[in-house]
This record gives sequence, structure tokens and C-alpha cells, in this order.
Amino acid sequence: MTETPSDLTITPRDRRFGRGLPQQRWWLGGDPVATAFYNGLSITFPKGEGFFIDSVRKFRDGAPPQLAEEIAAFTKQEVMHTREHVAFNRRVTDAGYDVGKLEKAVEHRLAVTRSKPPIVSLAATMALEHFTAILAHELLADPRHLAGAEASAGDMWRWHAMEEIEHKGVAYDTWLHATKDWPRFTRWKVKAKVMLFVTRNFVVDRTRGMLELLRQDGLAGPRLWARMFWFAFVRPGMMRKILSAWLAFFMPGFHPWKHDDRVLITRAEVREGEAVLAI
Repeated sequence: MTETPSDLTITPRDRRFGRGLPQQRWWLGGDPVATAFYNGLSITFPKGEGFFIDSVRKFRDGAPPQLAEEIAAFTKQEVMHTREHVAFNRRVTDAGYDVGKLEKAVEHRLAVTRSKPPIVSLAATMALEHFTAILAHELLADPRHLAGAEASAGDMWRWHAMEEIEHKGVAYDTWLHATKDWPRFTRWKVKAKVMLFVTRNFVVDRTRGMLELLRQDGLAGPRLWARMFWFAFVRPGMMRKILSAWLAFFMPGFHPWKHDDRVLITRAEVREGEAVLAI
């Protein structure tokens, strides 16, 4: 049974960021490691968001009215995320990076998943949407993650994070709808296996992507590995901080909205409004 709040509103915010503006090579506080993490993550989104949309929409038939409306709003948000990450990625290449290897890696992962039955794609989407939601939560909860970011880039990531939190239950509720006739343990076993597989691929692919981008910066070797570990697990420590939320996915009775973090969206919108008034 869904625990999505009945008063939840998923609002597509049609915004554009950084059009016509140059972007520094190390746009996140002059830090090549932090920049490589977000650049590499952004490369996954244009094709990834399309995959999420296709996976969820294949199971919308017969969905309860609230879920059907949420799927429609989810689709609109993801389409705009795709558009903005295409524009962001263009600025990454304009800064001198060759992202071809990263894009091919994304295409390979998606092709493997698409070769399987549609329910597998939905399960992968459910797991990845939980991943993006907990990353988004941490991004908004701790301003240090984007401290020193160029204004347009920081605004784009915060905007994306708000909407990821807002629609974090859509893929999961679609999964519950699609598997409503499955035995409870079978449903849990499949989602647990898929999350472990997705997590392994996320960590491996993001690490490889960062190393490739940093190689293009002329950075490599043990000291770089140490810097990457420090970034991920110490300061600002994104991967360490999302661990408990990641583990919650495996608990019986889990639902993304067991933790209602919409207050982060409200705070981000207030800060955004204050920034506009200050201009």
C-alpha cells in the first residue's frame, strides 16, 4: 500500500540555467574531484531520464487516479531535467572535456537492462530513483556540497534535487501497482537484488567516469584516489551520509515517503526567492 502523502503536489518547474554563459572547467569551487563527480553524474541523465520515463509509463494502465496523475507530472519533470542536463553537458564539453566514453558506458548499461522484460526496467528505475532521491536529500540538507559552485550550475543542481525529492515515490508506487499480485517475499527479494546490482554499477561507473574526466585534467595516481575517497566518505562525504537512507530500502515495509522531507523543498524555494530579491 502506498504511503505517498495525499496532499503531495508534483510541480514541474520549467526553468533554464546557464544559457549563453561560459562555465569554468572546475566550476565547483575550483575542485577537480567535486567537479568530476557532478559532471560524470550529469552525463548519465539525458539517456537515463528517458529510460525512467519509458519504464514507468509502460505500467500506467490501470493505475489508481492519484498515481496516474503523478506519473504524468513525473514525466514532465523528467523531460525538463533531460533538457537542462543536455545544456549543462554541452557546457562540460565546451570546457574541454571529451565525454564520449562516459556516454557509451551509459548506453551499454541501458541496453543490457532494456534487453530484459519491462518489469526489470521498472525495478531498476525504482532503485535508481531511490538513489537519486537520497542524493538529492543530502544535496539540499547540507549546503557544503555545492559551496563555491558557479551560480547557474548550483541553481540547476538544487532545482533538480527539489524535483527528485518531490517525485521520489512515483516509480516505487508504480512498482507496487505492477507487482500487486506477487507474493510479498518475492517482491522484496527482487527489489533487494536489483538495488544491490544497481548500487554496484553506480559505484563502479561513477568511479570510472570520474577517473576518465580527471585523467583529462592530467590527474592520476594514489594521491588522487585518496582525494576521491576523502570527497566521497569524509568531506563533504556524500556517500557516507546517504548510507543509512540506502539501507532503509531493504527494510520490510519500506516506502520512500516514510521520511517526509518536503521541508527541504520549501527551504530551497525560500532561499531561491531571497536570492532573486537580492539581485
